[in-house]
Amino acid sequence: MTNPPGGEHAAPHTLITDNQQSEPEESAAATEESAEEAAARDEAARKEAADSIIQAFGGVRGMIDMTLPGLVFIVTYNLTHQVSTAAWGALALSAVFVVVRLLRRETIQHAFSGVFGVAIGAWISMHTGKAQDFYLPGLLWNVGYALALAVSALVRWPLIGLTLGPVTGEMFTWRTQNPGRLAAYTKATWAWVVIMGIKPVILFPLYFTGNVNLLGWLKVALGIPPMLLAMYVTWRILLTAPAPIKAEQPEED
Repeated sequence: MTNPPGGEHAAPHTLITDNQQSEPEESAAATEESAEEAAARDEAARKEAADSIIQAFGGVRGMIDMTLPGLVFIVTYNLTHQVSTAAWGALALSAVFVVVRLLRRETIQHAFSGVFGVAIGAWISMHTGKAQDFYLPGLLWNVGYALALAVSALVRWPLIGLTLGPVTGEMFTWRTQNPGRLAAYTKATWAWVVIMGIKPVILFPLYFTGNVNLLGWLKVALGIPPMLLAMYVTWRILLTAPAPIKAEQPEED
């Protein structure tokens, strides 16, 4: 019987061709898998960086440390009608927050900034005898902070990026190597300008009218919610921003 064209070598030749065709398919699958893994890593990195916003600003605990002394002041003032008693009560609570954090070996940055602001407000209010002056340093700080945020965004050194850079490990790579992230930090900084700028616009007229009760209660009410709103807006912006580029650490000798 005569062999078909190609003879006995036809089948092996077909087998080799099938193997050669399967190699690109396996390679494409591996490449596709790698792309999916890279996308997943990028998504995780962006989410982790977005979540760092709460840590950078002290979290809810830090906001409570800076808000409760004002509440103690207005409650004590309404009970005693004594500026000095109310001021000392608020200052004592701020000092307790610092001591508790020290005992727990936690960062005292936000608690200390709170006690510093309360101390200045207490001194001014006791010196002038006007209860509304207890809130003056905080109001001035709000104005200064909003202006600093605006200026930083205008000069392309957004303050939110400067705050989050060390927390995410990117330091200043967002400004030199990651233009998408620079744009996100600039957008978030402008959001903070708007949100934080609302507080002095509402509170300063009350300060000048001398309505201590309304000023005090609104100051407390406008303490945590605007911060949470600003953090949420920043979180949403950073979720869609490029993943941070980690800064290279200097090698130790």
